[in-house]
Amino acid sequence: MSIKRVARHLVHHHWRAKQIFPPDVLGRIEQAIGQGETTHSGQVRFVVEGALDGRPLFRNQPARERALDLFSHLRIWDTEHNNGVLIYLLLADRDVEIIADRGIDAKVGSEGWERICRAMEAEFGAGQFERGVIGGIEAVSRELARHFPPGGPHPNELPDAPVVI
Repeated sequence: MSIKRVARHLVHHHWRAKQIFPPDVLGRIEQAIGQGETTHSGQVRFVVEGALDGRPLFRNQPARERALDLFSHLRIWDTEHNNGVLIYLLLADRDVEIIADRGIDAKVGSEGWERICRAMEAEFGAGQFERGVIGGIEAVSRELARHFPPGGPHPNELPDAPVVI
């Protein structure tokens, strides 16, 4: 466990996520998810976590492992076509992880998801958090539209509202 990482997480409290993602920005992110889902039959969730605390922090849990936990907890794996996607941002580490269910992951692959993550992180590095998240949602939606186009009416299986932890 890195003392530097622990300190960063202890200083980078959860209020930072609410500061960077106020209600109006969260509303636009929710709209982007809803708009994207009109172009495909997949489901997209966005989760931002200001910092780890407690057990995840002191276990030195990597962002990817935390994203996998949230993917399961939010039941993103439980979509009809196995095409749910989680975009997870851990602000204290400035790390973006995309976890995709097996139906879409097999088609896009880790290199495709990693490319989207790096583009988002570049925007975040420039202080453009809203643009980075919406750009990421649009990129994920393009992949879903290519591999899972809408096939008639499809229910919204998961909420579009972003989750702030």
